[in-house]
Amino acid sequence: MAINKDKKIPNPKKPKFSAYWIYAVILILIIGMQFLSGNGWGENSTNITPADLISYVKSGDVKKIVIVKNTSNAQVFLTDSAKAKDIHEGKLQKGLFPTTQETPQYTVTYGDLSNFEKDLKTAVDESSAPQQTKIVYDIDHNYLSDILSFVLPFVILIVVWIFLMRRMSGGATGGAGGQIFNIGKSKAKLFDEKTDTKVTFNNVAGLEGAKEEVQEIVEFLKNPEKYTSLGGKIPKGALLVGPPGTGKTLLAKAVAGEAKVPFFSLSGSDFVEMFVGVGASRVRDLFKQAKDKSPAIIFIDEIDAIGRARGKNNFTGSNDERENTLNQLLTEMDGFGTNTNVIVLAATNRADVLDKALMRAGRFDRQIYVDLPDLNERKEIFEVHLRPIKTSETLDLEFLAKQTPGFSGADIANVCNEAALIAARKGKKAVDKQDFLDAVDRIVGGLEKKNKIITKEEKKTIAFHEAGHATVSWMVEHAAPLVKVTIVPRGQSLGAAWYLPEERQIVRTEQMLDEMCATMGGRAAEKVMFDKISTGALSDLEKVTKQAKAMVTIYGLNDKLGNITYYDSSGQSDYNFSKPYSEETAQVIDKEISAIIEEQYLRAIRILEENKDKLTELANRLLEKEVIFKDDLERIFGKRPFQNEEDEKLLES
Repeated sequence: MAINKDKKIPNPKKPKFSAYWIYAVILILIIGMQFLSGNGWGENSTNITPADLISYVKSGDVKKIVIVKNTSNAQVFLTDSAKAKDIHEGKLQKGLFPTTQETPQYTVTYGDLSNFEKDLKTAVDESSAPQQTKIVYDIDHNYLSDILSFVLPFVILIVVWIFLMRRMSGGATGGAGGQIFNIGKSKAKLFDEKTDTKVTFNNVAGLEGAKEEVQEIVEFLKNPEKYTSLGGKIPKGALLVGPPGTGKTLLAKAVAGEAKVPFFSLSGSDFVEMFVGVGASRVRDLFKQAKDKSPAIIFIDEIDAIGRARGKNNFTGSNDERENTLNQLLTEMDGFGTNTNVIVLAATNRADVLDKALMRAGRFDRQIYVDLPDLNERKEIFEVHLRPIKTSETLDLEFLAKQTPGFSGADIANVCNEAALIAARKGKKAVDKQDFLDAVDRIVGGLEKKNKIITKEEKKTIAFHEAGHATVSWMVEHAAPLVKVTIVPRGQSLGAAWYLPEERQIVRTEQMLDEMCATMGGRAAEKVMFDKISTGALSDLEKVTKQAKAMVTIYGLNDKLGNITYYDSSGQSDYNFSKPYSEETAQVIDKEISAIIEEQYLRAIRILEENKDKLTELANRLLEKEVIFKDDLERIFGKRPFQNEEDEKLLES
């Protein structure tokens, strides 16, 4: 094999140029100029007392005395004949550097200048050679200070300028996109499976349908021939849509952990900058990096930050930087310069506000809906989050899953963590079922405020209010089964009733009406018992108003309006100034909403009047114990006639 001798091998030990060399050279020059200036750096003078100086003057050894006014020092210059005397020869010192200027042999520090001048004048008059001694006045010049005062501002400006230039150009430590000259660079983080925390599909509980879709995307990149051999094309992108906390970002992390390809992760807000054209530039740089490392995956979290529908809320008519960024993203995802083997994953919980061009096939070919977990999925999520927690052996995961309807994966993780904190606060060695129930109460209702000041009359009103909820929900068929009732203040509420709602896919009219009736039971109890109503029913009124409005305007469950809905699933109606119905229809809607609520309110009053004695007994028991459970209601009302077997087993557990 021939060896090319002319080829230069780089020397790895060659020192790199550093700006600090410039600073060192400037400092050396300043010190060197002061050394060579000859002001005090040639021969070093010896300090003597004023008395010694007077004796030297009288002896005729002093040629010149320079009185430096601003330092209270006097410099003494001897005659040539005096330098040869034994008394002076041993005291003279040589400096380290040669100098061309005459330097003093002695230095005297004087006190009062007038007295010193008077003593000197007397000594000169008494001197053997008064004509050769001269007294000169001077002001000391510190050349180092003078030079520094002149040069230092320029040095500081140069240093600051070099520092800013290094920072703006990226410098040795400034990463891409972090400085002004790299502001158009992408801020995407490249996932490194060797150093970063690895999340796999085993860490993602539930979401089976979403996991299958995402796993297939990973397979596309690992083995594209399997899918393209029949003429198919690899999808360009997948959009993860769902409520907050359901695991969209966790799914993307699992893709990063499973895929053996480069994974670029960033947020939609990373494209947003105050400078014009920066967002589009970052999009171009992101896809350029991904193409260079293809096959690759790009994950954009919270894509609605840049993907909102164009032309909305732009009343000024000015150029919208966000729209430019979106246009560039659309072009990169499916333009003339098609990217091969680059798949885009995105996550959002506001798919209704995204631009239609972004949602079309060819850009995001698949929309994966990540819904709230059902019962079995919640059980799997509990299993994942309970791995690092020390739990008691009797802990029933199915019971915990049934106690947390409507909870997202993030909520369940919070329940597990809160339960561990509660158990540690109580000094327990393991987390048991009661700790999890307390954690659910803490998250749903808020922190207990037992020290809140409540008068006896207010406490009685709260007790009857909560007892009214419990009584009506026990007497109507489709209301959710009661778990417990408390008058201990939590969060912003003065009392609360916990229910175990049925997980329904569809809701019928009678079910919604029964729930509204149970919700109005609190205010109805105040009316029945005290013939007065209070402001404590605010959250109840808000809930029933939303339910009644949904029945009339969204679900078409009102006979007067008929089978019609004013719901817009695209979300575009949020930007309109006009309502989708006339003023006459608006009046009908208002009347029907009010009629539905008032009907259920009167119904709750009838139920409570029929069971007034039992309502009073329940309220008194609540005042006594502050917290009551299903067993207390059974002792007062008897078995609930509408209780099904599954709910019965769950409530008994």
